[in-house]
Amino acid sequence: MSGTTLTGMATEVLTTADGREKTALSRRHAAAWFAARAAGDPLPVGTATPPLRPARPEKPALLSPRDVPRRRPGTPEGRIALLHAVAHIELNAVDLHWDVIARFGHVPMPMGFYDDWVKAADEESKHFNLVCDCLERMGSHYGALPAHAGMWRAAEDTAEDLMGRLAVVPMVLEARGLDVTPGMIEIFRKAGDDRAVAALEVIYGEEVGHVAYGSKWFHFLCGRHEKDPKEVFHALVRKYFHGALKPPFNEEKRAEAGLPPDFYWPLAEGSNIR
Repeated sequence: MSGTTLTGMATEVLTTADGREKTALSRRHAAAWFAARAAGDPLPVGTATPPLRPARPEKPALLSPRDVPRRRPGTPEGRIALLHAVAHIELNAVDLHWDVIARFGHVPMPMGFYDDWVKAADEESKHFNLVCDCLERMGSHYGALPAHAGMWRAAEDTAEDLMGRLAVVPMVLEARGLDVTPGMIEIFRKAGDDRAVAALEVIYGEEVGHVAYGSKWFHFLCGRHEKDPKEVFHALVRKYFHGALKPPFNEEKRAEAGLPPDFYWPLAEGSNIR
């Protein structure tokens, strides 16, 4: 792989449209990165100019959140819609994790930063395929239903702010996944769909690590710049995140990921804590 850089590989993933192809490439690049690291000959990080928006397949149609149809999760159609939404989130997460590498390659960071986000991108790729397999077993597929058009907004808003990206993507959006996934697991458990339960449990377990990566590197940058992490987090979330955070919060898993309650409760819907 002479001449290959990590940011170049990241950009290659971002410019691949098909979900299955994107995630296969993501996993190959992650394996190549870690193989080179294990051999003691790490690939150079380099710098790149990634696209503002990643390549996407022709379907699903992307709609405003208010226009995405609501379906009852107690029905088979509702469970398909729920899994389709999860697949869409996971595909966006693949791009988000490669984008943080491609877009911020110019910021000097320890090698562990790249290890963490390559690992996260690899896991999100696995998650997308697990959920797609569940959809196909139910007679559907990713792209069969419309999806949320706003998923990439946080990336665009923080395209020039690494600390803002870490605050909003892993520490807010992915932390939200820790809050809602247990309820989704229960829906599929009640429906007797053991494979969907198993897929969601893998996602739930590994997302804790992704939130933790965000918290770790956010705190690292705050230390580098001698800033108070909690104050900076509140300021950045108020700047870049559109709306209040929604309780109830999974305080146990958030704490496991390095997010204490005084980070998120002051930003919660209806909170008068400042």
